[in-house]
Amino acid sequence: MKTVPLIIQRVRRSAWLLPLAVLAAVVLFGINEAAYERSTASLTHLGERGQARTQIQLVWRGLIDAETGQRGYLLTGRSEYLEPYRRSVGAVQDALGWLDRYYAGDAEAAPVLAQVDEQSRSKLSELTTTLELFDQGRHDTWRELVLTDIGREKMEVVRSASQRLLEIETQRVDRERDEIYATVRGGRIGINTMTVLSLLALAFFLRQTISFDRAQREHARALQDERDRLEIEVARRTADLTELARHLQTAREDERSHLARELHDELGALLTAAKLDAARLKRLIGPPTPDIEARLKNLNDSINRGIELKRRIIEDLRPSSLSNLGLAAALDILAREFAARCGVRVHTELETLPLSGSAQITLYRLVQEALTNASRHAAAQQLSVRLQAQGLDGRDGARLLVQDDGQGFDPALRSGTTHGLMGMRYRVESEGGELRIRSAPGAGTTIEAWLPLLEDGADGGGSVLADDRGDDRGDDRESADLVRAAPGPAVG
Repeated sequence: MKTVPLIIQRVRRSAWLLPLAVLAAVVLFGINEAAYERSTASLTHLGERGQARTQIQLVWRGLIDAETGQRGYLLTGRSEYLEPYRRSVGAVQDALGWLDRYYAGDAEAAPVLAQVDEQSRSKLSELTTTLELFDQGRHDTWRELVLTDIGREKMEVVRSASQRLLEIETQRVDRERDEIYATVRGGRIGINTMTVLSLLALAFFLRQTISFDRAQREHARALQDERDRLEIEVARRTADLTELARHLQTAREDERSHLARELHDELGALLTAAKLDAARLKRLIGPPTPDIEARLKNLNDSINRGIELKRRIIEDLRPSSLSNLGLAAALDILAREFAARCGVRVHTELETLPLSGSAQITLYRLVQEALTNASRHAAAQQLSVRLQAQGLDGRDGARLLVQDDGQGFDPALRSGTTHGLMGMRYRVESEGGELRIRSAPGAGTTIEAWLPLLEDGADGGGSVLADDRGDDRGDDRESADLVRAAPGPAVG
């Protein structure tokens, strides 16, 4: 054990490597993210600049197209020239609207855009006025308006202002391109620097690792004796924990049985009294109105649903069929109810075998868990449940086989959904049996359990649920009898 202080000392000397590696990773991440964000923002702005340039050119080209269409209509009088004129007017107005939103709050470009907007709209107004004079037959007036230089001057102002806006956008594009180059250059320098530092740290870490591995091998030999001692201790404690777990499992079943009895007695009495009161209430109020009759029917249906819910809860907690009919009948009922509830085909082959009460509840819970897993996770369409006598290792035993055609799984992979399988294995092994699970993705699942049979003359101890053999369905019959016995008509 002399190597332990040496290992601890070397670990402490290399403990700073982890914070350094984390710091280097954080710095690299920060450099990369900063460069990405700045480059993305600049590229986005470049895209917006390009779109702004396009809209500026659309204004100028739209005015020219509108004037061309107007001139064609004035010269020929043909209405075909008005369609390109109208399209060009709409395009100019849309482009001006987009530019107004784009340059909103821009102290440098907004005044220039205002000049473009004013002169463009004035030009469009002039073109519209000329067309109206032409349509009114005032040919001398529109000719005089066309021959003036007002339109040319306005177009010159629009051209000059548009050119100024394009120059502003060009300058901004140049600045943002320079920013992208600077960002890429800075990121390159930073990443190269951190890479060199990381390589140096890696070389030092490898050197420390080789030294640490050598000391660890020496320490491993010293740990072997301690491991042997601990294995003995683990085996002893495992046995203690197994016994404790067996006790907890038995206590859980006892608690379920107790809770089922409480629900059967107390809740059953409450629901029966409620149903009887509903019947008496219907008699006392005389001929009911449709509204009252509907409410009484709804109340009666709610009580019936409560009785059915109580029955299902009790059956989940304490399978009365297992107490009254035996394991084979209980499994057959469980399979049929599961098939009806989930819409899958369940084939059963069940033999009546001499099993202890704890073994019966173990097999019942195993089938219950297997059916639940097939419904929730396997997406199975067909299942089979078989219970038959089959020996194992020269001993008489009961063999339970549950198979499905679902999607299967890899038994070697452990996940949160394997707790039920571990519970199955424990319960079977605690009864002196053996559990085998065979499955593969896409090949379905097979669960095979073997439990020893009772020896001849042995007392099976009855079912673990034998202390409460009353069928909770008696609540339903009792409720119906009380309602029929009450004066007046029965509730729906």
